[in-house]
Amino acid sequence: MGVLIFSLTLPMSRLAVAELHPLLVGLGRALAAAVPAIQLLWLTRSRRPSRDEWRAVVLAALGVVVGWPLASTLAMRTVPSAHAAVINGLLPLCTAAFAALGSGERPSGRFWLWAVAGAALVVGFALREGGGAPQPGDLWLLLAVLLGGMGYAQGARAARTLGGWRTICWALAISAPFIAGPVGWLAWQAPSAPSATAWLALAYLSFFSMFIGFFAWYRGLAQGGIARVGQVQLLQPFLTVLAAGLLFHETVPPGTLLCALAVIAVIAGGRRAAVRGARP
Repeated sequence: MGVLIFSLTLPMSRLAVAELHPLLVGLGRALAAAVPAIQLLWLTRSRRPSRDEWRAVVLAALGVVVGWPLASTLAMRTVPSAHAAVINGLLPLCTAAFAALGSGERPSGRFWLWAVAGAALVVGFALREGGGAPQPGDLWLLLAVLLGGMGYAQGARAARTLGGWRTICWALAISAPFIAGPVGWLAWQAPSAPSATAWLALAYLSFFSMFIGFFAWYRGLAQGGIARVGQVQLLQPFLTVLAAGLLFHETVPPGTLLCALAVIAVIAGGRRAAVRGARP
């Protein structure tokens, strides 16, 4: 469910930055999502995170509330959404690496082979689509992948005891005071009123990509293991390409579908590989 929701993030970002400043889109979505997050925490009288949970929540906020949205939105100024989506396919490998570093998981050598194979498929697809050369926005995308992997792993670490929805709600709540000022200034400097399409795209980014999608995603990572479940996100680039074809009438070549089938095979292999869980 989380991957299905996230698969529309880059196309919607592309629509939003066509009329709005990329920084306004990247930070504005987090500020808008913080409103229902704070309300939900208050209505449910949710407990505050513990000391160990706070560290993971703060790192998750830096990664998925601020870092990934900003870097990916800046990249969307110069690269197509389909190309960006495929580069984003490196996220599962990055998430697994951060899970091994900070969340106590110990993927086996066979798991890493499957993960690298999946990443190689994604990179090969990107180079093929880009004519064999990286795009100017690829550096922003690689930074987004690095920050997103950290945010996913740390958020899932907190979600083991705090719960998936509480984790993203607290991450949004603690970020709001720091981004409110920049968002207000950027909104004031906006040259003209955006169209309804741009508003709808920003609304999707705020309430689905930045909020509801993480309810399912963090819960799945916490329950099934960060490294193993994270490999399901290898499907996201191809779901994004298919969504672009259905919603925006872009042509989806047969090679994309064949590559998607290969990625599904990699996911099946990776899920069978042993991943030792974190110690209690």
